[in-house]
Amino acid sequence: MSTLPVVTPAIHPHEPGLAWPTTSWPTGEVSEVTRAALDASFGDPALGDTYAVALIHHGRLVYERYDNALPSFIHEPTPVTVDTPLLSWSMAKSMLHFLVGTLVDEGRLDPSAPAGIAAWADDSRAAITLGDLLAMRDGLKFAEEYSVDTPSNVVEMLFGEGQSDMAAYAASRPLAHQPGSVFNYSSGTTNIISGVVGDLVGRGETYRDFLQKKLFDAIGMSTASATFDEAGTFVASSYVHAIARDFAKFGLLYLRGGEWDGQRLVSRRWIDTAQIPLSVDEESGTLYSWQWWVSGDEFGSYWCNGYEGQMIVVSPALDSVLVRLGRTDAERYPDLRQWRDGVLRTLAV
Repeated sequence: MSTLPVVTPAIHPHEPGLAWPTTSWPTGEVSEVTRAALDASFGDPALGDTYAVALIHHGRLVYERYDNALPSFIHEPTPVTVDTPLLSWSMAKSMLHFLVGTLVDEGRLDPSAPAGIAAWADDSRAAITLGDLLAMRDGLKFAEEYSVDTPSNVVEMLFGEGQSDMAAYAASRPLAHQPGSVFNYSSGTTNIISGVVGDLVGRGETYRDFLQKKLFDAIGMSTASATFDEAGTFVASSYVHAIARDFAKFGLLYLRGGEWDGQRLVSRRWIDTAQIPLSVDEESGTLYSWQWWVSGDEFGSYWCNGYEGQMIVVSPALDSVLVRLGRTDAERYPDLRQWRDGVLRTLAV
């Protein structure tokens, strides 16, 4: 395994007297240099179609822009505006991280304990811990491929035989490695975790109410809508719709160390687990913690990452949250990360 950098988890406190954005964002100004760097995400062929970009700096919305249109097979493309809910894809994984943290704080879940999946009771998969799942080091054989020409468990889970009960489909996969030994990014793993949460809090509407109360209502993500499968499990691998401003609120919650307007929603200790790298994705060289990606930059940045380049970037040293939503081809992800890093550097000047 590649050597992991030492990262000291950090947060940034909210400015005293500044309103929290539960209902509306306080606004501010951004430098022309930063504005130009943000604008560069629109119209750059290397980045594909950017739908929305929002920047939060010192707790204020200092930049937002919307462009392009959502394609459709059944009607004309829909122009993207400030009020357009957009798809999180895998950024939803980080929202599940938050939900798990609330249950760990209450003593109802233990990351060091076996995950307790009933189907694993009589075989070697019983050794898989919740922490192994959070770190994507469970050892299960799962192909995270989005090409129709390549065998893909994630496509089969989301759109094929596994779609009615995604947690059960993913949990049925055999071991490929000893639990804890190998990093393998897997949307199936996240849905197994979501199934663990569902078993604890109740499936279906009970789970939906739990997510709504604990997260969406608590921070004012009023446009957020999560998808559940037929088994009543939140499809936390892939499916939350919300407007860019509401995705930014989720980033601010982590930037503020789990506090929101005088209330502690999750422990600071749990926020730290999103920032400590445990693995390196050998293909991209990026770092992974527990359902969050870690940049390893000088600003302590870490981010929610979704298919086609969705991102919520939290940068404690810069007191900033950067949201970008759009469609970027996978081979262009390095260009997108370069754009992200360039924006952040302008804030450090």
